[in-house]
Amino acid sequence: MRTARTAIGRVAVLTLLGACATPPPKPQPPDRVVLLPDASGAQGSVTVRSSAGQQVLNQPFESAAVNPQGEIARGVESEAAVRARYAQALGATPPRPVSYVLYFSQGDELTAESKAEFEKMKAAFAARPAPEVRVIGHTDTVGRAEINDALSLQRAQTVRNLLVSAGIRAEAIEATGRGERELLVPTADEVREPRNRRVEISVR
Repeated sequence: MRTARTAIGRVAVLTLLGACATPPPKPQPPDRVVLLPDASGAQGSVTVRSSAGQQVLNQPFESAAVNPQGEIARGVESEAAVRARYAQALGATPPRPVSYVLYFSQGDELTAESKAEFEKMKAAFAARPAPEVRVIGHTDTVGRAEINDALSLQRAQTVRNLLVSAGIRAEAIEATGRGERELLVPTADEVREPRNRRVEISVR
């Protein structure tokens, strides 16, 4: 019996020692939200809510850290610190959408200025390995509406062909025409307006 009690006592001591040797759980890092400006520098806002309350972030690089108890610590980060801390996530972010406008003569021929502009745009296209492109053609109010519908589509197709020649996959380009229905510069009917003879390009 004495031997059995001794063995039981040793097991109990070993179990207790094992429990004491288990390291305490590591404290959980707080969840963090950082508000970034967009490419133009414009700033939106975001509301961070938790069980303990809420905070509104509305300035560039403002942050809110939420701990496991729901407490929110508000602060301001430096741009350099944000770039360093979230370099991997920011590097995986796809490029922001960009937009271009090219202008046309009376027919479906780009103006000389827009031809030069398109050459500059090629570098931006090359930086996007798999872009999705939307091309929308427009006209001024000279001519019948149905003719302008066809002309606007023809202009969009002209730009689509240029994009394909620049290396963008044809199936990644959507080309449509709006005719004279979405004038950049409102005019009366039968008014020649160079700024309305355009193609808008959206790349994402």
